[in-house]
Parts: sequence; structure tokens; C-alpha cells
Amino acid sequence: MPVAFIMPKVDMDQEKATIITWLKKEGDLIKLDETVLVVETEKVSIEVSAPATGTLVGMRFKAGDVVPIAQVIAYVLLSGETIEDLPADLTPAAQPAVLPTGSVPVHQTGINPISPLPAGAAQIATHSATPIAIRMAKELGLDLNQVPAAGERTTREDVERYIQGRDQTKTTQGMNIGKISATPAARRIARETGVPLESIAGSGPLGRIQAADIVSASPAAAPEHPPVSANKSERPAQIIPLAGIRLKIAQRLQASFQESPHIALTVEADVTHLEVVRTHMNNIAMREKAGKISLTALLVKVVAWALERNPYINASLIDNQIYLWQDVNIGVATALEDGLIVPVIHQTNHLSVRQIANSLADLGARAREGRLALSDVQRGTFTISNLGMFGIQQFRAVINPPESAILAVGAVLRKPVVVDEQDTVAVRPIMTMTIAADHRVIDGVVAARFLADLVQGIEFPETLLY
Repeated sequence: MPVAFIMPKVDMDQEKATIITWLKKEGDLIKLDETVLVVETEKVSIEVSAPATGTLVGMRFKAGDVVPIAQVIAYVLLSGETIEDLPADLTPAAQPAVLPTGSVPVHQTGINPISPLPAGAAQIATHSATPIAIRMAKELGLDLNQVPAAGERTTREDVERYIQGRDQTKTTQGMNIGKISATPAARRIARETGVPLESIAGSGPLGRIQAADIVSASPAAAPEHPPVSANKSERPAQIIPLAGIRLKIAQRLQASFQESPHIALTVEADVTHLEVVRTHMNNIAMREKAGKISLTALLVKVVAWALERNPYINASLIDNQIYLWQDVNIGVATALEDGLIVPVIHQTNHLSVRQIANSLADLGARAREGRLALSDVQRGTFTISNLGMFGIQQFRAVINPPESAILAVGAVLRKPVVVDEQDTVAVRPIMTMTIAADHRVIDGVVAARFLADLVQGIEFPETLLY
């Protein structure tokens, strides 16, 4: 019997995956555990291996399709089997529908598949559509079956033309306020000020009415500057859909800031002694022909030590229970071209500075090349975000859920400071650090003690050996 090749579930909260590329084609011979395709979850790219040795047939999805987990994506014919052995329902009419980005499989939501989808969800198209068109349809709550396609596939341009034509028709017919494309804030302000939405030209994507549009049109408003025209010819812009990793970042950080009451505390630390230690270590590294030790690697080591001394900083709030994690797994935020990812150094408190430096170099390189494994971004207990290399002196970061705190690290600047009880002033390298903490788990005093330990470890690195 042919072996079903299913979309794997590789993460606990994963619901779908996007096919990036097929490395094999219909009719190719494949071997057990050989990489057949690459898919992208909401966190990383994953190589998917063959479930058996045989012939790859019945490929049901193409690159760019978003597929629910556990969905059959192809079949593997075993030795002696033929196409006739495939399931009887494997016909063009029985091909599974592709999920729009951000949607949830029906079997996971309990929604009747023949019932209308809720507002904001996209109907599934029975014809081919580009990934961008699918994403736009999901965000705008469109039925792609109703969108005329200029070519074989429904494209972004087709969706935009459809929206513009629909909105123009609705405006001329005097549509009611509930069906006009507008943000929730714009609707609320419109109700409060009595401004009819149908009289407003939206300045948002695809003419969506923004809160600022209502404020500008309100009789009670007295704008200091003339309103900006919403005519697209006067406001050229490149429209980039909020999708993929950028959408995931937006959703996670918005949820974090809305659900977690953030508190922030800031300290300065003199890194003079830490720089001396770094110089000594790099001299050793040079003799051993090893890579250099960065200030970040030393900082990660000190943070791990401070986390062991302050367990509530290394914690998560899950289902109204506080988990004080025994492992210290520190994530270091890494910028990518299309967003941000947080590779995790596991069991950081048990690693040497050299091992931490090697992990940072390896994770950073693989993150930029898109080669991180899912395990590289999972199970983090605390995050460090360092913008010092960009000259940022101080900032506050948003907590990376489900963690309870994050440390924002600024640039090292040479400043005049008082260095002894005789008020002697000297110029020293000073680093500013700000911790953002979830006040549901961490009190201000707890965060302050952590920062005090952190400063102690930075200014007197020998403390870690005591």
C-alpha cells in the first residue's frame, strides 16, 4: 500500500507550514530519510525527509502553498506498486484546498466547513492564486472565488482591482457603516464624532479608513496642517503585505505588550574590568588560533550567572502558574533582512565563555543563512537584545513570550564618572542596560536585585569565580 507523505508537525503550537521548495519532482525515486522538500513554519525553515523508500507520486501542493499539519502532500509508491494502488479519491476534483496564510485548519477550530467564515477570514479559492493574493484575501476577508483573474492565477493586482471596484460600487449605493473598510479605532471615533464613514476617503492600504482620517474630517477638529491627500498618484508607496515572519513578530509582540504589564528599570555598568578580561581571553584565543571573544559572549556568561541567583527572572507565566525554569537558556535577538529571530543558547550557565562565543558565531551565521533548526529557537527562558553596535545608547525592548523578562543593551560610551570616595573623576567605558519585566511575575525589587547582580558581575568578573 502506498505510504502517505504528510505535512509534519514539528512545533507544539504549529498549525500549518508553507512549502518553500520541492527538491524532488513527480516520479522521482526517493530514499527513506532523504530530504524531499523544504517548508517554513512561523519560526524557521525545516527540511522534510521521505517517510519511505520508493517513487514520489501524487504531489498535491506546489511551492508557495500553505498546508495544514497532518495533510497528505504526496504519496510514496513502494516496490511493485503502481499508480492504480493510490487512494481512489486522489483525483483533481478531490485535491485538498490550500490554506490562506494565518488561517486555522477546520478540524482544529470546530467550524462547520460549509458555514460562512467569520469576518476577517478568507474563503478558500477553488482556482490557483499567488501566495500574496491569498494573504491579502485573508487579511481583507475576501472570497477569492469572486475575484476575477487576468491570467491563470489570481494575483495581488487582481485583488486590488476587485477591492477598488467593490468600494466604488458600495460608495455610490450608499452602503451602511458596518461594511466600509475601516480600522476599529476609526469606527469608534466616527461613532463618537458623528462623522459618516461613507464621506471619508481612506488613506490606508487599499483605501482603508484610518483613525487620522476621521479626526481630520471631524467638525470639532482644528488641524494645524492641511489634510494630506489620499490620492495614490500623489502618495506613491510600495505596499508590503504583513505576512510570514513579519506577521508572526507583529502578533507575538502585540500580544506580549497587551497581556504583560511591562515595567522597566535601567542601570549603568563600568565595563573596564570586563574589557581587560576580554583582552586576556583574546590573547589566549590568538595563540590557539581560535575565534575572538566578543563583549556579547562575556555579557551572556554574566547574565546566566545572575539568572541563577534570581530565579524569578528566569521564569514563565503559563495557565496562571509560574514556572521557575531549572535550565538557563538565553536567546540573543538577531536581525534578519525580513525581521527578527531569537536563536537560543541552551544550558548557558554550564558553558564556558569560549563555548558561548562559538555558539553565538554558529547561531548567528545559520540565522542569516536561514539554516536554523527548530530546536535552535525553542525553550528560551530569557532574551538579550543588543543594539549597541548601532550606536543606540538606551532603549526598552518588548518581552519575548512566554518569557517574563528581556534585557536591552546599549552602546559602550566613554564617560566621566566618580570612581572613589574621594570624588575622583575618571573617564570610563560605561554600558547602559534596561530590563523589561512582566509585573505579574516579577516585582520591581526582584528586577532591581537582578540588575545589581548583573552590574556586580560586569564590574568585578572575578565574582563569578567566587
